[in-house]
Amino acid sequence: MTTVKGIVIKERTAGEQDKFIDVLTEEYGVIELTVRGAKKISGKSGSSVQLFAYSNFCYSQRGEYLILNSAEPIRIFYGLRDSLTKISLASYFADVLRFCISPETNSGDIMRLFLNTLHYLEKNLRNEKMLKSIFELRLMSEIGFMPDVLACRECGLFEPAELFFSVRESCFYCKDCFHGNADEWYKIKISVLSAIRHILLSDFDRLYNFRTSDETMDRLSIIAENYLVLHLERNFRTLDFYKSLKI
Repeated sequence: MTTVKGIVIKERTAGEQDKFIDVLTEEYGVIELTVRGAKKISGKSGSSVQLFAYSNFCYSQRGEYLILNSAEPIRIFYGLRDSLTKISLASYFADVLRFCISPETNSGDIMRLFLNTLHYLEKNLRNEKMLKSIFELRLMSEIGFMPDVLACRECGLFEPAELFFSVRESCFYCKDCFHGNADEWYKIKISVLSAIRHILLSDFDRLYNFRTSDETMDRLSIIAENYLVLHLERNFRTLDFYKSLKI
């Protein structure tokens, strides 16, 4: 038998009584567990296998399947269900993780990012737009899609007052060095670049500790979302639904 800590990022029924759950773990990436008699489970055991439950899972392998033997909840994140936008945003995060993280992937920092983001989201400690941008950009960095944000690609200027950033090229040029098609690049101010740098380069202890103006946050949000969607080459229905709620 194997025991791991993990968080449920997807659940689906299997027959009349059973269900499958996808669990993000630190050691094994995303694993699929079969929960026998799921509809009969109640109390702590039942809550430990529901969506967004962070739990200790004990399972064994039988043929091609991983069968759950027992589970003990660590944190359930009940507060996400207080708001349709919060649960929808968390569902979008979970969909992205299911798409990005394969079995046998060491996902320690990614799981920490997800758990911390859910904590701030559940407790209303940061606004949703900020948390969404942090999750999108930091996740892309963790899985190997970190953009070059240290200096102008051509002249090496570190802090241009205005610059042009490309989600496709994953870099920026200062205003003086830029010679591309402005319609295909984001013209931004240094405040947006500073926020991007903070998200990509900060330690986890400081990751959620920064402030920006509403204008900067709006621009950051657009860039972060488009960066993730472009490089993953995938649209997410949960993202579309979340955006429809915000409209």
